[in-house]
Order: sequence, then structure tokens, then C-alpha cells
Amino acid sequence: MRLAIANLHASLGGARVLRDLTLTLEGNHFIGLIGPNGVGKTTLIRAIAGLIPFEGAITLDAAPIASIPPRTRARQIAYLAQGAESHWPLSVTRLVALGRLPHLEPFRKPQAEDEAAIARAMQLADVETMRTRDVLTLSGGERARVLLARALAVEAPLLLVDEPVAALDPYHQIGVMEGLVAYARAGRMVIAVLHDLSLAARYCDRLVMLNDGNVFADGAPADVLTPANLREVYRVNAEVTGEGRAMTVRPTGQI
Repeated sequence: MRLAIANLHASLGGARVLRDLTLTLEGNHFIGLIGPNGVGKTTLIRAIAGLIPFEGAITLDAAPIASIPPRTRARQIAYLAQGAESHWPLSVTRLVALGRLPHLEPFRKPQAEDEAAIARAMQLADVETMRTRDVLTLSGGERARVLLARALAVEAPLLLVDEPVAALDPYHQIGVMEGLVAYARAGRMVIAVLHDLSLAARYCDRLVMLNDGNVFADGAPADVLTPANLREVYRVNAEVTGEGRAMTVRPTGQI
């Protein structure tokens, strides 16, 4: 999987959000998209998903995303929006199974491979114990994990998730991050918008820090999450300690 973005411009509500952004991502990596509010993180992943108009080029394995038939694109790119909701009284299993729709021919029932994908997704999102429950009876955090499982069930080569741990307690934040790592290690690319910088540092292979609609820093977590970058982009002083899974970012004050 190779995702190439060149000279990308995008506007929302008449305001320019992304400005001449160029970025290339490839391989089975877990990539964190970070930066303060309003710098274009959500706009970028929505453009990659083909959900908003843009200027410039976005290609997936050299094919412009606009040229990929919608059904094929739905198999290649799975997207979980920030604050996604479910408004229908479905069981957890039935909702997760909706992630397999891009793979099914009209009126065709799920096959063994679809059932296996659903089971894998539910395990990664840790929702197996609630499989028979009505989604509308779940807490906000539980529902967020079920919707993540639906996106995982697509088993798309590219998974885009916007703030997947925002509504979760620490135990399930760690579980979701571990699940996204496992999904990437199975030969896929994950791009996640993240605000918890310590979780991003510990679990992501690569971080892309946005500022003012463009890439400010890109690389390994230790190279991106420096005190100097955090002062410049987040306008905070911060202590950065440890390395790998022990890396911690602790803001100590505003600038």
C-alpha cells in the first residue's frame, strides 16, 4: 500500500484548511496524525477517503482515488469518523457485520470468510462479550468500540480513524491502540487522528504533525515529539521522557 498526496489544497466553509500539503505514506504501518485543533487533521483524512472536494492529487498505489470505482474504494479504504453514531436498534454483531457490505454481491449472505472477518474485528475492538446486545443500550464508550469493530471488519488495506480513543477509559484506550497495531501488522496501513501524545508516541510507528494546514514534522515519534516542536506547534512547554512503549509527553505550561 502506497498513499501519495501532492500539492493538496482543501477548503471548508470558504476557509482554506489545507495548503499545498505533500506527503507519502507506505507499508504496513500505524501512522498517527497529530497537531492542535483546527490544523486540518480531519480534513486530510476526509480528503483521503474521497469525502470532500480538493485540489491536488491523492493516489492509492498510483491510482487517483477519484478514478477508483466507489465499490472498489469501499473495499480498499475503511473510514471511522470522529464521534460516529448508530441510530438503529441493531445487535452488536449485526452492526459489525455491516462492515462486510463492500465485499458482498447484492442479496448474497455473508460467507465463512465474512464471518471470520467479523469475529476478528470484534476481538480486536474487545466487543465480543456484548455481541447480542442492542447497540442503543450501550454506553458511549462501548458504542465507539463497536463502530470501530465495524470499520475493522472491512479489512481494508487502508484504515482511517478519527480520534478512536477519545471516548474511552484508559483500559480500553490501550486495548484499542493494541488492536490498531495488530491490524497494521497484518499487512495494512492505519492512519489515526490522535490527541493523546503519549499514546501516539508509544504505539505509532510514525507521526505526522500538522500545523497551519501543512506538514510541520514527519518521522519517528522521538523525532517529532520534541520540546521545540511542541512549543512551536502546540504552544506549550512539555517534558518528553522515556522511549518506545515507555515514552511520555507531559505538558507543563502554556507559552
